[in-house]
Amino acid sequence: MQGQLVAGRYRLGEAIGSGGMGRVWHAHDEVLHRSVAVKELTAALYVPESEQARLLARTRAEARAAARINHSAVVTVHDVLEHDGRPWIVMELVEGHSLADAVNERERVEPREAARIGLWVLRALRAAHAAGVVHRDVKPGNVLLGGDGRVLLTDFGIAQIEGDTAITRTGEVVGSVDYLAPERIRGQDPGPSSDLWALGATLYTAVEGRSPFRRTSPLTTMQAVVEEEAGEPRYAGPLAPVISALLRKDPAMRPDAAETEQMLAEAAEGRRPNSAQMYVPTQVVDVPAPVSAPAPAPVPTPSPSPYGPGVGVGATAVQPPSADVAAGTGRRGRSRLIALVVVLAALVGGSAAALLHEGEGEGEGDARGGGGTSAAPFDTTRPKPAPDTTGGTGDDTEQTGRQRDEQTDDLPEGWVRRTDPFGFSVVLPGEDWERVVFDEETRQVDYTPDGGKHFIRIAADDSPDFDDPYEHLRDLDQQIGQRLVDYRQVGLERRVYRDRKSARLEYIWTALPKDTKFPGPYRAVDQMYLSRGGVEYALYMAAPAEDWATTSKQFETILQGWREPQ
Repeated sequence: MQGQLVAGRYRLGEAIGSGGMGRVWHAHDEVLHRSVAVKELTAALYVPESEQARLLARTRAEARAAARINHSAVVTVHDVLEHDGRPWIVMELVEGHSLADAVNERERVEPREAARIGLWVLRALRAAHAAGVVHRDVKPGNVLLGGDGRVLLTDFGIAQIEGDTAITRTGEVVGSVDYLAPERIRGQDPGPSSDLWALGATLYTAVEGRSPFRRTSPLTTMQAVVEEEAGEPRYAGPLAPVISALLRKDPAMRPDAAETEQMLAEAAEGRRPNSAQMYVPTQVVDVPAPVSAPAPAPVPTPSPSPYGPGVGVGATAVQPPSADVAAGTGRRGRSRLIALVVVLAALVGGSAAALLHEGEGEGEGDARGGGGTSAAPFDTTRPKPAPDTTGGTGDDTEQTGRQRDEQTDDLPEGWVRRTDPFGFSVVLPGEDWERVVFDEETRQVDYTPDGGKHFIRIAADDSPDFDDPYEHLRDLDQQIGQRLVDYRQVGLERRVYRDRKSARLEYIWTALPKDTKFPGPYRAVDQMYLSRGGVEYALYMAAPAEDWATTSKQFETILQGWREPQ
């Protein structure tokens, strides 16, 4: 697309950032003869028509949110236009790089400089909050550092404007998962205090060179945010008590914006803010009991789990995960994570699927013009389309992957083939089955016709911990059997799928009203197999037990029509 003229005015140059929702281009305004940043909504290329209206509304809300904030530390939005049936946002181009880039290049930022950066981000947030806008995605990748010393906050793509109608689904969690405040993970509405939490996590990352709560997956990261305390910062200097104050679990116990600004100003001058100490929780020190009266064994107090009742993994607020889980090296730890994913799906279905991106470098809202590109944790390149078997050119501009598949498939009446942005292809019982990304890092995608009451999930793992799908599902069966109400295994058997080693697990349980919008008896089937390339694929389908006669037949058709990424 480089060199293309958008809306007869903006000539696209090189791409300077991309992510799951969009791509940002360095462009030239041929009317005013100035450089600008142009954000393209690439997600609209891959979603069904029923989803496009919501994506377009979110993009327009982003422009509206940024435009109503008048502050020098907020990236200016110049224009919103429509091109190729999608909205594009024209923004101020910032010559520099992001805070995430700075951390990647320098390992960490000096505390006084981090405090100065934090001050400007806070001022941008205060201006946003005064305008009735909550940013909801403050993170190092959205903090731009200009070559002239300016600090700017960008990417209001998921901002919430006071009084606006919600444009996210019920139960949908949006934002970078290791910068989400605990109350947001618990499903509460975000407020200004949630942005301050994210600022605290951002400052921690800046001075320590690592995110305070990032674990091996979005799910375990969410658990750490809710249940664990951040490790004591080693390099924060005068910023340490400010960070601790902002990272209080209870939003009511965090400092407000005015207090935070005063503390950051003192830290920027190299002084340790005394006022921050009142927000730092008192440390509990174990005092040895007298020899004559041995102390009783401690009884751990379970902490709230973000995964719903009965789905906790046994960690408490004072007990960090075991080393093998934190490092991602233990087979049992990874199996436990997979169990959590399946249980979460079983409890709440697709309606609570999370549009999450963990880590930095997505850069989709980045308006920076230089200084390098953040490293993205996911493959953000456009997936290859399914092979062209029609004899055509294979060019997407001529014919989409979905159209090609529909022409070459002999599908049951009403069924459609969908080529997913992750590259695989799946057949679905109808056009009304909508795509929801459950977990981008582990490439887990749901398709549902009714907000999660019935859904199919596809997952891929290119580094499986088991070399036998049967053993994997047997381990999974043992774990979820302890967590789901009225759980009963219907069957666990070895299978062969397309000449590959495979296994299938079927089970039933009772979904409770307090856990889901769709309570009652449920049934699920999970089939796993190892591909020739060593990737473990899992195809999972769940539905109310009363519908299982139909659902089980649909699952067999889905298995027959499944195609791995080409």
